[in-house]
Formats: sequence, C-alpha cells, structure tokens
Amino acid sequence: MPIPVIDFSKLNGDEREKIMAEIANGCEEWGFFQLVNHGVPVELLERVKKVTTECYKVEREDDFFKDSTPVKLLKELIDKKGEEKLENLDWEDVFLLTDDNEWPPKTPGFKETMIEYRTEVKKLAEKLMEVMDENLGIQKGHIKKVFNGGDEENAFFGTKVSHYPPCPHPERVTGLRAHTDAGGIILLFQDDEVGGLEILKDGRWTDVQPIPNSIVINTGDQIEVLSNGRYKSVWHRVQAMPNGTRRSIASFYNPSYDATIEPATELIQKEVNQYGYPKFVFGDYMSIYTQQKFLPKEPRFQAVKAVN
Repeated sequence: MPIPVIDFSKLNGDEREKIMAEIANGCEEWGFFQLVNHGVPVELLERVKKVTTECYKVEREDDFFKDSTPVKLLKELIDKKGEEKLENLDWEDVFLLTDDNEWPPKTPGFKETMIEYRTEVKKLAEKLMEVMDENLGIQKGHIKKVFNGGDEENAFFGTKVSHYPPCPHPERVTGLRAHTDAGGIILLFQDDEVGGLEILKDGRWTDVQPIPNSIVINTGDQIEVLSNGRYKSVWHRVQAMPNGTRRSIASFYNPSYDATIEPATELIQKEVNQYGYPKFVFGDYMSIYTQQKFLPKEPRFQAVKAVN
C-alpha cells in the first residue's frame, strides 16, 4: 500500500477540509506522507538536484569508495568469506548544512542554491506546523513557539545531504539503519528514480515510492510528545541498492536545545496523558538519542524522564 500523496496547493481552496483531513490521516495513521504542488518551485528543485549530484561526484564519491569505513569493512567481510551482515554502520555518504557550518566549496552554485532551497522548505515546515496546530485543536503557532523556546527564532533547522552509492553486496549492509527521528518535522526531497526508503506500517516494511519533485514529510519524536501520542514518530530505514546512486536531502525543523517539550495542555485536558510522556528539555533528550538512535524510542522517553 503506497503512503498518502496530498496535493498541498488545494489547502486554501474549496477542498480545504478534505486536505486538512488527509494531512491528519497522514500524521495519525502513517507518520509519513508525500506533498505534491507544495509551493517549492520546480525550477529550484531541478537546480538542487543538479548541484547536489555535482557536489557528490566532484567532492565526495572518490573518497567514499577509497577511504570510507563502510567500503573497507564490507571488503574485509567479503574477502574472509564471512556470512554475517555489517550491523553498526550505514552505506551512506552524508554531510550537514546549517547556517553556520562550513559548506562544500568546489561546486559552482551549490551554496546559493541550497540557501534558497532551505528558505523555501523552512517556510513549508512552518505552514505544516500551523496545519498540525489546527488539526490537533491547539492554539495557532503553538508548535513553532515551543520549538523556538519562546517568541524568538531559536529553533534548529538543518539539512542533511546524503547519497547512497550502489552497493556490490546490498544483502550485507543497510543504507541507513532503522530508526525514528529525534526532532520535529522532517522534509525529505528524495531521488526521483532510485528507491530504498521504507517505513514500518502495521508490522510490515512499506516502500516510500519515488514521485518526481514531491516532498516527503515525516514527524519526529518531539511531535509525538507535543501531540500527546496522536501523531507517532515511525520507524524507517534505507536499503542499500545494487544499482544507481540514491540522492536524499532531508531538512529537520527541530526544537532549540533549550526548548522545553511536553504534551500540549489542551490535549492533556481532553485526553489525559495516556502514554505518560514526560516533560523535558530537548537538549537532554538529544544527549540520550545520540547514544540510542537505532533503538526503540520508549526507553529514551523514560531515560529523559529520569534526568528531569
């Protein structure tokens, strides 16, 4: 069963109620959905494909195949004719873009294009947060204000640029191990052709089908807490593939490290905190998450509860 595909351009038209319901269903029943006609210009998306692909080819690909730990360990495993699978690493080349870190220097137009792209998807994330506020029946702007830790712009917005190269033995390693995302709202611009992304739905792994120029949305652990469990963060993974390089550009709208996270008061009054979500500081949660990313989330909630 394909994950929901939603035409976001209809949100402010005659079909608003239908689109709001589709987004609610995507958040409540899936934790993942795809947006088409989302407002990020197609011309910009085409430039993003171009500069990220060029960046990987010029600045990253050779180093991955010559010097990366996954390539070395996989070769060692095959050379010794081992039968096991590499469990504690990912077949992935990845780097992070934020406003204040160093960006790849050698690809013409990379920084200008990605700054423009990040601005557009951040606006899309903020529109989605308002939709979530409305669907949850909480005050407009609540999620954004909580993530910022107040009225100033303190939320973290990062973009992870990943490539998953073709793997000679995809049965022996995972592109990206199964996990839930720590933060808030994740906006993924994935490859048009090379698949591999899967989510766990009703106990079965389900493909997230590539749709050209769509943006895949998923909700992280902090949205699960804020929504008092109405919106769940969902296990997902990327399979290593034998053919083709998969491009994956994931932007994360996360709370400030100083932000205090807890279920929205209106939801506690309506529903009771049935899952026992704690109140905590996001930075404390991240300290635990970095050690337990690929483990179940419930012990993380318990551990951060003990800290606070």
